Amino acid sequence: MPRYCDVSLPVPLDQPFTYSLPLTLQQRVKPGTRVVVPFGTRKMTGVVLAVHDDKPDIPVKDAQRLIDPEPVLDDELIALGRWISGYYCSPLGEVLRSMLPLSAEIRAGKIYSLTDAGRDASKQLSIDASAEDDLQKVVAMLTNRPLSAASIARKIPLADKILKSLERKGWIAIEHTQHERDPLRAPSGKLRIAACTATPQIKLPKAERELLAYLALHPGSHNLGEVEAQVHNASAAARALARKQFVTLTPEPMAITAAPPRAPHELNTSQRRAFDLIEAGIATNQFCTFLIHGVTGSGKTEIYLNAIDATIARGRSALLLVPEIALTPAMAGQFYARFGDRVAILHSAFSDSERAEQWRRIRAGGASVVVGTRSGVFAPVRNLGLIVVDEEHDGSYKQEENPRYNGRDVAIVRAQKAGACVVLGSATPSLESRYNASQGKYTLLELPDRVAERPMPKVHIVDMREEFLTTRKHATFSRALIDAIQGRIENFEQAIVLLNRRGFSSHVACRSCGARIECVNCAVTLTYHRRDRRLLCHYCGYAEKVPSVCPKCHSEHVHFLGIGSERVEDELHDAFPTARIARLDRDTVTGKRQFEDILQNFRERNYDMLVGTQMIAKGHDIPNVTLVGVVSADVGLGMPDFRAAERTFQLLTQVAGRAGRGELPGIVFLQTINPDHYAVQLAAQQDYNAFFEKELQFRRFMKYPPFSAMANILVRAPKQEDALRMSTELGHQLTPAPENMKIMGPAEAPVPRLKAEFRYQLLIKSGSRKDLNALLKRAQEFARAQKWNATALVIDVDPLTLL
Repeated sequence: MPRYCDVSLPVPLDQPFTYSLPLTLQQRVKPGTRVVVPFGTRKMTGVVLAVHDDKPDIPVKDAQRLIDPEPVLDDELIALGRWISGYYCSPLGEVLRSMLPLSAEIRAGKIYSLTDAGRDASKQLSIDASAEDDLQKVVAMLTNRPLSAASIARKIPLADKILKSLERKGWIAIEHTQHERDPLRAPSGKLRIAACTATPQIKLPKAERELLAYLALHPGSHNLGEVEAQVHNASAAARALARKQFVTLTPEPMAITAAPPRAPHELNTSQRRAFDLIEAGIATNQFCTFLIHGVTGSGKTEIYLNAIDATIARGRSALLLVPEIALTPAMAGQFYARFGDRVAILHSAFSDSERAEQWRRIRAGGASVVVGTRSGVFAPVRNLGLIVVDEEHDGSYKQEENPRYNGRDVAIVRAQKAGACVVLGSATPSLESRYNASQGKYTLLELPDRVAERPMPKVHIVDMREEFLTTRKHATFSRALIDAIQGRIENFEQAIVLLNRRGFSSHVACRSCGARIECVNCAVTLTYHRRDRRLLCHYCGYAEKVPSVCPKCHSEHVHFLGIGSERVEDELHDAFPTARIARLDRDTVTGKRQFEDILQNFRERNYDMLVGTQMIAKGHDIPNVTLVGVVSADVGLGMPDFRAAERTFQLLTQVAGRAGRGELPGIVFLQTINPDHYAVQLAAQQDYNAFFEKELQFRRFMKYPPFSAMANILVRAPKQEDALRMSTELGHQLTPAPENMKIMGPAEAPVPRLKAEFRYQLLIKSGSRKDLNALLKRAQEFARAQKWNATALVIDVDPLTLL
């Protein structure tokens, strides 16, 4: 019987921790289960990696509690976590935590107790419970016994500030605790109630008897929130009856409206050819990867649906990953209409409890089709046979915080280990994926035409330099775009207008001294948001009021420069007073329903125009949209990033593809001051292959991916001199580099200060993935040896952005 267990904890230390198992846990703890263990002054939840009888050389603490009766991570997922940890240089504990959307089941808390210094101080001050000073009251309360923050706050209104003050003085110690949440404490509207068959043999309070009588008259399952409207004090009575096992309380399933059922579309020749090859790959029960390169509107989704059907028919499960913004309730409804209750949805917009509910349903085998965003790649799908990654080029598949994994690449590795088929799809595949297809690693499937023989939209490039020379006005919209919008309104058609920049004005400057108003935490200018009447930092969220005078020279000549989507909407209202205009960006979408509400109203033609950022550029199929206008096609071209041209081409091609998806043809206007740039020219021509060859030539010459393995090492510190010194020391430690490797830097990051930390970076390009990984491990070992702060070193493998 094993007496010890190795536990992986979500801490910056990449090592397992050994704990002894009390007799009560020795038979129950298995690899893959979660346990609560002491870690310093905290109690933490970790995943058990192994159980054994090997006694450690040092004293160990006891594991305190088992959370899961059965493993929540099987061997396959733990192995995948180990691969992510090694490849992306992230601690295994943090990787495993990100794989489990079960945080809603754990409640963290703090217990406060007096230290010896605190007890001495309380004696010297003669503190008692009748003291009038709040600080003295808190100390008096803690003299008797340790208390939670909630217990103290119930009696002392400003307890948080007082506790922080006592902590700074060293008068109190804090113990971090973790407990399983009581599922019966969920809000009434989130629970369903049903009566049990057992008849109470004991006398019950009046409220409980009334509730049981109501359930006897209304058999079946009911939403507890709705029952509360009929039965007085039903919520408390229901929870009491559930503890006595006279009723059951279960989580309310997520409300997703299924689209009207429809028969599968008949595939055209190109779709049929692609599907036949994918179906043959699924039939082999072996790992294989396909890349579908299909123009916008070519029917990629129908191929996905048919491939999922083929997978289910063979008794295996399927996983579909989509970009964050594309997984709307409407899209989820399409899959419910096709596959019924076999579908589970995993989306970060759902609450923690909703995600945990879906995750456990998948784990139990209740869903054979899983649709999710980036983290959905970790869904505990049984007998996985197919993984589809839609819009595989999309940047939202890359996580920007630890662990910095790419969901697309993890999906391929998971499928390889499971012997499953992978289908990557995009109208604008990433250069890495398209290059892999050209090298024979992936099978390339092309869909060159739109379904139903619909034409591609006609794209016009508008040179805004010529527009200014002709009109002598700095106008947001060209005359051609204004005329085109007017025509669409008169014909009761719809238009999309894109500007990939939020806010009203991109920055505020003084005309007297030239100073720009910057964020106090970041080395970026603040963006003016007129609706909120404030200046906002889009990196850290800092906000301040709009100044009436320049903070530097006190001049009144404060000027607003640049444009954003809010200003585009405002000017369109001025140009078309009777038009119904909606805006879709992160400022108008603050809840999970607002995004879908705006889109649904646009689909139902309640709006004539939709203005927005890249949120409106991909995945939306709205047949009545016949015009797309891009206010500034140059946004992003000047970024200090080798992927700038690729991202610009992808955005312009994707948004152009929103036009003409119905019976009427589409037209697109790209306004630009760089009309000769190849990304703009080839996006207008909708010629991906020409762009691929052009961009690949640049990447090959500069040794950028896919011709090298790349990593970005970021060193950050609150003081600039510390960040500079640390990055310089690290640079010396890593040089000289191997012959097949180039280290650039250290140098200031493009955004040198972010969230009150100064940032320096080293960019590494290597001809060998193995050598690169070894170098990154050396960097981590150096940081540990120098006892750097755990967050001082950031390693981003295969970065999508260098900002």
